[in-house]
Amino acid sequence: METFDALCKRASVREYLDKPVSKALLEQLVDAGRRAPSARAVEPWEFVVVTERPTLDKLGAMISTGLFLKQATACIVVFCSDTKYYLEDGSAATENILLAATDLGLGTCWIAGDKKEYCEDVARLFGVPEHMKLISLISVGWAAKDVKQRKHRLVKDVLHWEKF
Repeated sequence: METFDALCKRASVREYLDKPVSKALLEQLVDAGRRAPSARAVEPWEFVVVTERPTLDKLGAMISTGLFLKQATACIVVFCSDTKYYLEDGSAATENILLAATDLGLGTCWIAGDKKEYCEDVARLFGVPEHMKLISLISVGWAAKDVKQRKHRLVKDVLHWEKF
């Protein structure tokens, strides 16, 4: 798939088939995440890949906007060291994972992490050091149905040349 095709096809998936995602594919997704741009080349990210059903169920119960984690066959949790640009760096890594998953035919959904009420609980669940910040949780799986593309604003409505 070409990059622009992946950008156009990427959508949030919240319903998954009961079919595992291989470790090789999950490693590819983390590889995509680690290749993200990073301010000052700090690369503050760490990734926790979850495939065990009890842990996915626990995450789904813990995160009100992530109940569908109970259907996903995997979750990639993105943490970053508390650096000056941790949120930007971790968000870039998250987006790389989303696009790579689309390219591989997988469905994903970005669940917000930073500053959410469940941050400490998620960090504690995985034994994450205190200097790390939760950036995102990414549900991963094979989409249960075709994903409906949402409408985006037109380029002419968002593009400004030279000034706003």
